[in-house]
Amino acid sequence: MAEKRYNFKEGIGGAAISVRVTPRSSKNEISEILEDGTIKIKLTAPPVDGKANEALIEFLAKVLNIKANQLDIVAGQTGRDKLITITGLRPEEVHKRIMALTN
Repeated sequence: MAEKRYNFKEGIGGAAISVRVTPRSSKNEISEILEDGTIKIKLTAPPVDGKANEALIEFLAKVLNIKANQLDIVAGQTGRDKLITITGLRPEEVHKRIMALTN
């Protein structure tokens, strides 16, 4: 079986990933990588007053072992599907760190 790769883009000084958030879950976790490469993330936070977005940034910072200010939600602020930019990490390193949690 071929290794499933998520959908990332290389940008100036970093990478971008597609994420689908499921709020109000029992725990924070990367649950799967969808067929289109989107990373599905479950969060305990509710989708009100930006709490799920804050939780997403904190969770990804912890997962990627970077500072929260290196992450930015550039699309999908109010939806489940989001585009996240990551500064200071090459796409290959982002992939490696995320795959380490999903295997």
